[in-house]
Amino acid sequence: MKRRNTPTKEKVLTILKSQDYAISHETIADNIIDINRATIYRILNRFCEDGLAHKIVAENGKQYFALCKTCEVKDHHHNHLHFQCNNCEKVECFKSEINISLPEGYSVGNFNGLLSGLCGNCAAD
Repeated sequence: MKRRNTPTKEKVLTILKSQDYAISHETIADNIIDINRATIYRILNRFCEDGLAHKIVAENGKQYFALCKTCEVKDHHHNHLHFQCNNCEKVECFKSEINISLPEGYSVGNFNGLLSGLCGNCAAD
């Protein structure tokens, strides 16, 4: 579905494009002070519905959003692992696709795998 482009959507999209990793709704809202947090959340969820971004739910329930840089809308998938650093809290997407074998008759619609530990930068410190 074609959605109307608005200055608010452009601001949110610009912030997502500027990041190489997933960021939280709060981080986006902190960078766009003049826009209602609920509006930002609606925009992020529409980006996910439209295949522009995907959502990662951390162990504490906090949601992070990452721009889909390699997916095509017609072949949109997110069956990959995510990693959250316990120290700096950065959430990253791992590029490798995960294949899950399910019993006959089942099909996967979405996969949200999250690993946690120390990222390369924090582990080196």
